[in-house]
Amino acid sequence: MTMTDADRDDDTATGPLPVAGPTSENAQEKTASVLDQMGGPMGFVYSTVPVVVFATANAFLSLPVTIAVSVGVAVLLTAFRLVRGERFASAIGGLVGVGVAAGIVAWTGSAKDFFAIGIWVALAGFVVTAASVLARRPLTGVIWNALHGNKHAWRADRPSLRAHDIATLAAAAVFGARFAVQQWLYVIDTTGGLAVARVAMGTPLTILAALVVVWAFRRTSKRLLTRS
Repeated sequence: MTMTDADRDDDTATGPLPVAGPTSENAQEKTASVLDQMGGPMGFVYSTVPVVVFATANAFLSLPVTIAVSVGVAVLLTAFRLVRGERFASAIGGLVGVGVAAGIVAWTGSAKDFFAIGIWVALAGFVVTAASVLARRPLTGVIWNALHGNKHAWRADRPSLRAHDIATLAAAAVFGARFAVQQWLYVIDTTGGLAVARVAMGTPLTILAALVVVWAFRRTSKRLLTRS
């Protein structure tokens, strides 16, 4: 029996679908590929180094020197990552981010603006993820389906839809917390506090949210993917 488009959009279907052993491995491979695109676990570590350097230098040096030091460290870190054979896009992304942030600081003359882009990115992330749940198309589910050829009726399977609601809400909570805390620190003008918040709410919260997303991916894969 062929599933129609109407069936695919029916959010009331609950029946479990067949499971095949290899699908779990495929899901793990796809998840690992996504994480690799983000630079892997060390990519999160690399992203914190320029932040720590900027905040530390700002406490002891003039703003122009602080900018130069932070950009210089980002350049050296990027060169190190490229020498180690990391993907160009992953390695250069951090340098571009630091360069743009440093440019904004040089333009405004305010050290706290080094963190402005991150704050607004967090707000945008919260709006997108929360809106996708309200629209009954949680973003993690959309991404999972895209990774598998956009050919699965994941929204028609309640457990899968619930899993992606939870995963997307976890991502929304991370983005929302980052925006709320860092915007408050921005308003009270504490560059050191912003640096601490960026580091503390960066890798740890990202890992927690990623674990929930991986769980949702695996749960959906076990229910919807069949042996080809």
